[in-house]
Amino acid sequence: MDDLVVELAVALGADSVLTGAEAQSRMSSQSCGTILVLPGNTDQVSKILRICYRARRAVVAQGGLTGLVLGSLTNAGDVALSFDRMRRIVEVDAVNRCMTVEAGVPLQAAQEAAQSKGLILPLDLGARGSATIGGNVSTNAGGTRVLRFGMTRELVLGLRVVLADGSIIDGRRKLLKNNSGYDLKHLFIGSEGTLGLVTEVVLRLRQKPLSHDTALVAIDDFTRLTRFITLMEVDLAGTLSSFEVMWQSFYELVTTPPAMGQPILDRQHAYYALVDTQGTDPQRDRDALITALQKAQAAGLISDAAVSYSSSERRAMWDLREDLAQFSRDGPHFAYDVSLPLDAMEAFVAEVQRKLAEGFVHARCWVYGHLADSNLHLAVRVDEAEAHSKVDKIVYSALPPGSSVSAEHGIGMLKKTYLSLSRTPAELALMRTLKQALDPQGILNPGKIFDIC
Repeated sequence: MDDLVVELAVALGADSVLTGAEAQSRMSSQSCGTILVLPGNTDQVSKILRICYRARRAVVAQGGLTGLVLGSLTNAGDVALSFDRMRRIVEVDAVNRCMTVEAGVPLQAAQEAAQSKGLILPLDLGARGSATIGGNVSTNAGGTRVLRFGMTRELVLGLRVVLADGSIIDGRRKLLKNNSGYDLKHLFIGSEGTLGLVTEVVLRLRQKPLSHDTALVAIDDFTRLTRFITLMEVDLAGTLSSFEVMWQSFYELVTTPPAMGQPILDRQHAYYALVDTQGTDPQRDRDALITALQKAQAAGLISDAAVSYSSSERRAMWDLREDLAQFSRDGPHFAYDVSLPLDAMEAFVAEVQRKLAEGFVHARCWVYGHLADSNLHLAVRVDEAEAHSKVDKIVYSALPPGSSVSAEHGIGMLKKTYLSLSRTPAELALMRTLKQALDPQGILNPGKIFDIC
């Protein structure tokens, strides 16, 4: 038996160290590591890292395994560290409107705990039932409410983090304003477990809204769409929480069998926007949404619209946007999330579609995203199973200068080849300097984001 396994078992208990097939069954499908540890608290995470630091063995943190960039991939000899036993909601503080949770708490469980106190955790994404708070923090997750509440980074008040050598950094503060030197939590938010392992998080909460309205809107050209976004942001200021757009091919996919979704509006339009508002006055907020839509229709910006009048109708609209399983119904696909200026999106999508048509006999490209916060998602399916790198080049080469190859999913293994398209040489050098300072032996999630050498 590996000496490291023995030492870990002595420190944690034999039931907290899994090996072989039992360990692999709890890792991502492409991982080939054979050691998995299950700490129950921050002190045990510290013990694990101290042991692995001395042994110079890589440690890869695992949350809900919902990531899309191979950020939790393990190699032979790596130690996978699962937060499955760290799912405690430490506190929901209604007075200070914040909550403290361990890293393994699923996002949905945190949302429900906040709601039980009349508050909301604004972060929301389709994988809410599986994605963990630690994973959300480590990737700086975005989701559907970034337009109003910002990325995960804007919701984190404090962190407890374990460094590569086992040192514990305890920054679990509940303060909105704290200018006492470097704001260290931001080093770890979005670092994908390469600088330290987040074990507890203090999250900012908001008051639970009294109104929630959704409209599905059909629009027939991109210029009208951009003008419609501006009108909604102006006329619904203070209540607009989400603005999602589905291209026609996406809407058609999720409203035709075997998809369960029904076409709420005709499938003939170029774009379909989901407008979501949350506020404090149900009648006034609904009237404001309807008035804004009437104004947009009078200005010739929209072709059709439907407003939800119940939670089930609202859910039916959102189910269309979240039915991403349809991408794989006829075979595997490649997923992309990019960020670029709103006025460059139409040309970008057209260029990607043109190059896909030139490069492949059969190619499908479905486009959707959070346009108002500069984020587009693409799902691409081609007949060539080994064409991933070819499709990557098509998508990323079409991005205009100043864009990002990752809007919200992170870099992981899949995107590190293209990171230089979004970061200058000086930025990459500084990132490597930080990695060397905090993890001099390179044991934390090695090979992710960039290579050390």
